[in-house]
Amino acid sequence: MSKPYRIGFIGIGIMGAPTVRCLGGKGWDVTVWNLEPERFAEVEAAGAKWADSPGAVRAASDVVMICVLGDHAIESVCLGPEGLISSGGADTVIDLSTTSPRMTAELIAATGLQWLDAPISGGPKAAEDGKLIMMAGGDASLLSQLRPLLDDITVNLTHVGASGLGQTAKILNQAIVGATYVLMAEVLSMSRVAGLEGDIIAGAFKGGAADSTILQTVYKQMVAADFEPPRSRAKQLNKDMHSVEAFVHEHGLDSPLLDLAARQWQAYVDGGNEEADSASISRLYGQ
Repeated sequence: MSKPYRIGFIGIGIMGAPTVRCLGGKGWDVTVWNLEPERFAEVEAAGAKWADSPGAVRAASDVVMICVLGDHAIESVCLGPEGLISSGGADTVIDLSTTSPRMTAELIAATGLQWLDAPISGGPKAAEDGKLIMMAGGDASLLSQLRPLLDDITVNLTHVGASGLGQTAKILNQAIVGATYVLMAEVLSMSRVAGLEGDIIAGAFKGGAADSTILQTVYKQMVAADFEPPRSRAKQLNKDMHSVEAFVHEHGLDSPLLDLAARQWQAYVDGGNEEADSASISRLYGQ
């Protein structure tokens, strides 16, 4: 069965590359661009085609998907000299990145494009397998129109409301993730002091109230010091925790636990660990 859209994809990093491979494997026509062109090798065998700029991606596509690090990166690919606004072509953008609600509003106004802020979660394996979690903000009819595409990369897609609320939901997601990574590192330290060897507590807690995906995956990573190749990077979660702090302070909330977790992420990144796997924050505790 032929696919209804030509897809442009900007950003083939840790999450973008496996998502492109998933799309290619399901028969979508995908044209890509990435700031580091050498990463094209990671998706070429999946049938992806290369374009020389974000604008050229738009010209070759009906829908552009963007998966970049944050506000500065998405602003550049949309509004830069060779950005999306430099060309005609696709009139619809799906922002899979973790960016700010403010930037979402600014880019919708500046580009005049149809826009879904649809950040993803789940990690590289979920991206490869088409089992991402997606929280989408924007027009419900646009989301419905794009379902044939989005259903091919997600296992749980929720329309959370108007434009910007997808990114707001992702801030809350990252608050849970960022704080829980720090908690797992501290629990590992406690477990070793207590003489509970290996990842025994992950099995012991499975199915109980303390169980979670992070306990069953990230905690085990920490136990095994299995940090290569990185599944995600510390700089990304550190950036996300800054977004969490900004949201908390903007709304006048009191969240001491999140403030502490954010400080731990900043301390770890300041120690020269920007590119390290996020799970390696356990090293902050000597693990």
